[in-house]
Amino acid sequence: MTRPSIAIIGAGNIGVAIARGLLASGEYAPGSVALTRRKVQALAELEARGCPVGRDNREAARGADAVILAVQPQQMNGVLDEIAPVVSQGSKVVISVATGVPIADIAARLGPGCAVVRAMPNTAISVRESMTCLAVRAAADDALAASRAIFDTVGKTIVVAEEEMTAATALAACGVAFFLRAIRAASQGGIEIGFHSGDAIEMAAQTARGAATLLLAEKNHPEFEIDRVTTPKGCTIAGLNQMEHDGFSSAMIRGIVLSAAKAAELYKGDAGR
Repeated sequence: MTRPSIAIIGAGNIGVAIARGLLASGEYAPGSVALTRRKVQALAELEARGCPVGRDNREAARGADAVILAVQPQQMNGVLDEIAPVVSQGSKVVISVATGVPIADIAARLGPGCAVVRAMPNTAISVRESMTCLAVRAAADDALAASRAIFDTVGKTIVVAEEEMTAATALAACGVAFFLRAIRAASQGGIEIGFHSGDAIEMAAQTARGAATLLLAEKNHPEFEIDRVTTPKGCTIAGLNQMEHDGFSSAMIRGIVLSAAKAAELYKGDAGR
């Protein structure tokens, strides 16, 4: 399969993570992954690896088969107006990873002939372990297939309705930080019971990885696997019950709900007009 050339417009943290993941997959040569941002010096590592970098969004988009928009929501309209003359011509796929910006708003700026896909990956994409949610409007099956082929090389993908993308942001994108905080907390507990910091973090991270892998492989409900660990009057159930008494599950749920509400506020349709 011939992989498309890709331009990542607005290569901040998530844009750089996408580029690193694509290169790590071995499916994309560095020369086929171009990146732009205003502070080009921040892309020195990827430039040294052979990726074209620069500030000219239009030129980067002109030479790409797929254009990934990784700009901040409030910057979207200006960037779309900039690249519209080259993106609206031909069969390019435009993929937006910007939080909250509707496909309809992007398509309206680029013109009716442009295929637009929304994607919500997370920063684990740099190590090819992203959970990426994709959404399209009707009659965009080819664009969806092309986008899925890209993101399948850097983790798992799932197609959701566009109205679910804000929720996907909270659960799958913000969720990386939530689980990292849980791992940090576990490692702090490990330090308190006697482990050195580095050992505690490694043990907590690998244990979390094992738990996630177990769920994905066995496809069981988490409580089923929990029941296999807990025993009557045992240490596991004692620890779990204490965490629940202190609000562990409810805090996670409230955090996800609040993040979804915040994500819904980040973009206003008239921004930049």
